[in-house]
Amino acid sequence: MLKKENILLVDDDIQILELLHRHLNSMHYHTYSAVSVKEALYILKDTEIDLLITDINMPEINGIQLIKYTAEHFPDMPKLVVTGFPSIDDAMDVFRSGATEYLTKPFTKNELADAVKKSLESRSPKKLAKKANSKQDNGYGEMIGASEAFSEIVEIIERVKDNHATILVQGESGTGKELVARSIHYSGRFARAPFIPVNCGAIPENLLEAELFGYTKGAFTGANETRKGFFQAADNGTIFLDEIGNASLAVQGKLLRVLQEKEVTKVGAQKPEKLNVRVIAATNSNLEELIQKKLFREDLYYRLTVVSIVVPPLRERVADIRLLVDRFLQKYGVEYRDRLVRISPEALKILERYPWPGNIRELENVVQRAVIMCDGQVDVKHLPEQVKYKIDFSEDVLKPLKEVEREHIIKVLASTGNNKTKAAEILGIDRKTLREKLK
Repeated sequence: MLKKENILLVDDDIQILELLHRHLNSMHYHTYSAVSVKEALYILKDTEIDLLITDINMPEINGIQLIKYTAEHFPDMPKLVVTGFPSIDDAMDVFRSGATEYLTKPFTKNELADAVKKSLESRSPKKLAKKANSKQDNGYGEMIGASEAFSEIVEIIERVKDNHATILVQGESGTGKELVARSIHYSGRFARAPFIPVNCGAIPENLLEAELFGYTKGAFTGANETRKGFFQAADNGTIFLDEIGNASLAVQGKLLRVLQEKEVTKVGAQKPEKLNVRVIAATNSNLEELIQKKLFREDLYYRLTVVSIVVPPLRERVADIRLLVDRFLQKYGVEYRDRLVRISPEALKILERYPWPGNIRELENVVQRAVIMCDGQVDVKHLPEQVKYKIDFSEDVLKPLKEVEREHIIKVLASTGNNKTKAAEILGIDRKTLREKLK
């Protein structure tokens, strides 16, 4: 199911923010998170928000002032107040300020769902009609797919591409996290600004801070001139911080200041520089586990997850495999054969049932190799042995290898209508070997 409306969550209590985020995402809403009114205003500046959910009692600027501001500047946006300090005076003040609904902490998931539903139902028919006209297709930027998971990612990109909200992209290695970041940047209104990718895991820890923020002449041994860092190079554009979990705690502290104050300080400098940079971070690590181990800052985690995009592994996106294979066949067919290369149905079927532990990157490598080895059509014999012979062993009953192999052969025979020649070809063996294995 595609995620529905954009909901902005504002609360200085990160546990409440996480609870709201978890509940609303399970209801298929898309959420932005802000720990202060200041951050909320920054998100509202260039993001289409369908519902505001805010606390009242917050430091510096309280929720009542935020409600009044949005009532004036976004009159069609419903506002839901969630507070732990209810009173008649507060409730009256909230509704006079322009709030639509009022919810008291603690609340149940069902109470939250009802309040959100009522709030969204108060929107104007014109805004609802605009929502109904959204479209999806099989390609977006450099990405391609037809699965529900792919459509959900595209839906989020459409919502965030034109704003500078901080985004965390999570997923296994090889799932295409950088492609997601590039699609966000190049499909939005900042496409002509710089896109600077940085692999935090590839830069030595003692150099990462200088590379990210720049340094002044004489700041350390070898600093013979003043240089800008990746952040300065990305000014007015996007910086993509891949493998953010590998950044040291010291660098994480500096990143937190960048996100809070929108400024950086070169190594060896005293004066900070103001920047307007969208930060997209990515990781294949479990940051919550790193937080528990005191290896990643919790406050930075919540600053990075204003918007969170989870890229599922390829084994959970089987519907995308055929499209990806077609793209790679075209890419490498032209590169190596100067023509379009096809794939047999049997070979494609094997690719669709393989679990792809290396995800899209592994699939691309397999297709690239197959194109080199074939003469115009990729067949089963052109696929690597580990792909052809991958068998999913049952976790419930452990069987001898010979028995599992026999069951697999019978399954292949059944799928070919007991055609032994075709079954032998799929299995990568000759008919004689097939007969022997069936005895």
